[in-house]
Amino acid sequence: MKIIHCENLDQLEETAEQVIRFCGKDKIWVFKGQMGAGKTTLIKAISKCFGIEDVVSSPTFSIVNEYRNPKGQVFYHFDFYRIEDPEEVLEIGIDEYFYSGNICWLEWAEKIPEYVPSDFVFIKIEIGDRGERIISLQRVLNSEIDG
Repeated sequence: MKIIHCENLDQLEETAEQVIRFCGKDKIWVFKGQMGAGKTTLIKAISKCFGIEDVVSSPTFSIVNEYRNPKGQVFYHFDFYRIEDPEEVLEIGIDEYFYSGNICWLEWAEKIPEYVPSDFVFIKIEIGDRGERIISLQRVLNSEIDG
């Protein structure tokens, strides 16, 4: 496990680079944190480090956004917040995304635990006493994410 302290937005790019280094070749990145903790903000910073020039926003209503960088790499960004029945994700072909070989960023994955691949990087964002973000990174193998 790795812990990163991000004291303010000036440290966000450096934090994003540390997350990318930790995740390495892992393709499924599960972000967890309370509403407003900074999940989408961190994903925006990570996408910038990957050279994505598109506007990155949370796909709350569309469930998934697709981004490409100038190198032709494809990234999928999911937000499962509005999912009421986990089987809803089958309608969008979730397995095709998860097993595409492309990096997938998942927000609110705890809403669809039975569909999250068993190997992923768990990125937990907590808000500290002074408003700083405490980011825990952990590789999870053959496990399920819980609420």
